[in-house]
Amino acid sequence: MHPFLAEFLGTALLLLLGNGVVANVVLNRTKGNNSGWIVITTGWALAVFVGVVLAGPFSGAHLNPAVTIAMAVAGKFAWTSVPAFIAAQMLGAMAGSFLVWMNYKDHLDETADNGLQRAVFCTEPAIRNTTRNFLCEVTGTFVLLFTIFYFTTAEMGVDKTPVGLGSIGALPVTLLVWAIGLSLGGTTGYAINPARDLGPRIMHAVLPIKGKQGSDWAYAWVPVIGPLAGGALAAILYLVILKM
Repeated sequence: MHPFLAEFLGTALLLLLGNGVVANVVLNRTKGNNSGWIVITTGWALAVFVGVVLAGPFSGAHLNPAVTIAMAVAGKFAWTSVPAFIAAQMLGAMAGSFLVWMNYKDHLDETADNGLQRAVFCTEPAIRNTTRNFLCEVTGTFVLLFTIFYFTTAEMGVDKTPVGLGSIGALPVTLLVWAIGLSLGGTTGYAINPARDLGPRIMHAVLPIKGKQGSDWAYAWVPVIGPLAGGALAAILYLVILKM
């Protein structure tokens, strides 16, 4: 499979299952309505597992522009491939969120709360404090990337898989994302992935949803710039430690 296609499909599955579990928990008249934060964080972690299993052998399963840029900063991924990977991730995120809309449209239309409708697509803070919200996204993504650098035995690039254990190699990333969601996700919803937030936010803006209101573009930069900064900081610290 071509790396671009692998990143597209892996990210699409990530968003289909990740935002799918959010829809199942927050929307009216679903079987999983009000099942809680543990269900959401577990569903997102397992969504990461599925995406990494699919894309890992072909692209390294970045599935996240913050991962791609951090790997390039650390010298583990070619800068020339960065634009194509990010484009694939963005398109995949949009496709995955479109499929969530297709599956849950009736439930979206049955949910009058605009915030809950929007939560199916993108993140927003529990308490809006832009500086602290930004810091939370930086922190979560820093933990994600800094840990990935240390449990990865092979470079996460084309034809390289995390940890080098095939499908089982996806488990460390799964557990890591689960831990971040449980411990750090309660403040902003832990986007920790610019494509995961921006792609679905665009789809929220264009898709027909009964009673839909704004897509909260004033906040949209936080889950984009925060993860990119957190990933870059993790890469820089990793390089500094390597030289000690």
